[in-house]
Amino acid sequence: MDINRHQIREIAFQTLFASATNPDTDREEFYQVLTDGRYGDEFPDYLATLVQGVSDHKADIDAIISKHLKAGWSLGRLAKTDLIILELALYEIHFVPDTPAKVSVNEAIELTKKFSDDRSRKFVNGVLSHELENIEK
Repeated sequence: MDINRHQIREIAFQTLFASATNPDTDREEFYQVLTDGRYGDEFPDYLATLVQGVSDHKADIDAIISKHLKAGWSLGRLAKTDLIILELALYEIHFVPDTPAKVSVNEAIELTKKFSDDRSRKFVNGVLSHELENIEK
């Protein structure tokens, strides 16, 4: 059974969340636990790209998020779920040229619907929409 990019983004979110909670998380073992072998034993290339890319560019991505926060807010005040969803989407927008930005935004909204709440969905959409406006200028 093949795994699609939507499913990969969900697993990337869960992997990044687990790694944020426990830095010793073995990503490939965690993938096997999450998927229960449904997609085979091999860690998908795009999953590795997302997880490693967000990790490698975290400082740059977090700086982008910070500039969209209201005065008095910091990354530490954000729900961990919202922060990781934003990091994933912004990584794709800025570092994965073959993924249209609007697809990344839509996927982030879908992740927020599944793993967070309506207020978070509006917040994530707002941050990403403002970033797309900045890119288009």
